[in-house]
Amino acid sequence: MSGTAEAVRARRRLGVGAAIILVLAAAATTVLIGVVRTTGDAGEVVPLHTTALSPAAVYVHLAGAVARPGLYRLDEGARLVDGVAAAGGFAADADRSAVNLARLLTDGEQVHVPRLGETPAAGSAGAGDGRVNLNTAEVAELDTLPRIGPALAERIIAWREDNGRFTSVEDLLAVPGIGEKMLAGLRDMVTL
Repeated sequence: MSGTAEAVRARRRLGVGAAIILVLAAAATTVLIGVVRTTGDAGEVVPLHTTALSPAAVYVHLAGAVARPGLYRLDEGARLVDGVAAAGGFAADADRSAVNLARLLTDGEQVHVPRLGETPAAGSAGAGDGRVNLNTAEVAELDTLPRIGPALAERIIAWREDNGRFTSVEDLLAVPGIGEKMLAGLRDMVTL
């Protein structure tokens, strides 16, 4: 009897072992089929709508001492260094220290890179009437305004870089150090 009981236990172990092997084989087959199906789908290309992924554009007119002055389309968030590079770099006689290459460019602006010895005229960035353009002026141009020194000019530029273009002259009130009284004195001397 003990031989028969041993034989029954051996068959059970063999059956349990066979069942475990079958379950493992089925699981491995399922995983393998899933991998093959996933790999098979990789050849199928689903088009992406790149218009949603491409950055917005800004149009900037680069003038003065650059190799190829003109109108350039750049990605939103581009800096003046990107604009100068798009224009072929500085001209040999460019006054490189007169421009802030790190500043953000804004759509529709004109940037004039002065030549050595040239002094930038107030409003040279597009005003044309002697007013200083808040959206394009550099420190030297802003410094020509009454009661605006280099420190306040830097704060105006920093506000513009952090918040985008000035949309009205009243936006100057958001710049630390400029109040209603100062704004009243600047209102006719600045443009957008």
